[in-house]
Amino acid sequence: MIDLHAHILPGVDDGSQSLEMSLEMARLAVASGVQHMALTPHCNLPDNARTNYDTPELRARMDQLQLALERESIPLELYTGCEVFSTEETPLLLRRKKLISLNDGKYLLVEFGFGEDVDFVFFILEAILDEGYIPLVAHPERYHFVVHDPSLTYEWVRMGCALQVNRGSVLGRFGKSVRDTAWSLLDHQVVACVATDCHRSEFRTPHMTDVKDALGEAYGPECPRLLLEDNPARILQSQPVAGLRPVPFRRRRW
Repeated sequence: MIDLHAHILPGVDDGSQSLEMSLEMARLAVASGVQHMALTPHCNLPDNARTNYDTPELRARMDQLQLALERESIPLELYTGCEVFSTEETPLLLRRKKLISLNDGKYLLVEFGFGEDVDFVFFILEAILDEGYIPLVAHPERYHFVVHDPSLTYEWVRMGCALQVNRGSVLGRFGKSVRDTAWSLLDHQVVACVATDCHRSEFRTPHMTDVKDALGEAYGPECPRLLLEDNPARILQSQPVAGLRPVPFRRRRW
């Protein structure tokens, strides 16, 4: 399996706090069947001392973690990336090559404030597309505006965006409304991939077996293969995602 959203790079955000924790997280991931993982530290957070823009220092940290995995004989291949908090500066930062896309390709993992203005979200997604990148929207099921109106995600997919749902959301770790929204997005076939958004080794872990089983039980074995293997691989290779047959949402939920 491939995990495209992981805060496993130590000491750069609210994820792993040490190399030892990162190694333990990697072991947990591998034990659950994960072979490939994107490093996606938080980037461009407001009022955050660590912007985690694309710098030689950050790239070196990523390389050092891969070397540490190899020294410990942990068979996990890492890929570059970041989770970009979207602001008005995001298109300019892209133009200036300040942001790290997934595997330095066409897909950019982006997040929004949970209570963000919907018009601003559309503006940013269109601006990213105009810059020649494909927004991979992180955990849309957790945004208040999507919980109230999941039909927004159908419009994003029609625009050319891709959607990444969190493992914890599918399993109910963020509450009933988020869980129900995640399953609604899955039912309507607008989800390109599911990832862990892991932060630690003791909670919000990189374990993937449970969500693989849940998806397989609900939709059959083709679903976890598509959302946990095939589409993540396509995203890392800057290829179009497959298997999406978006179903229009019939009504607003508010």
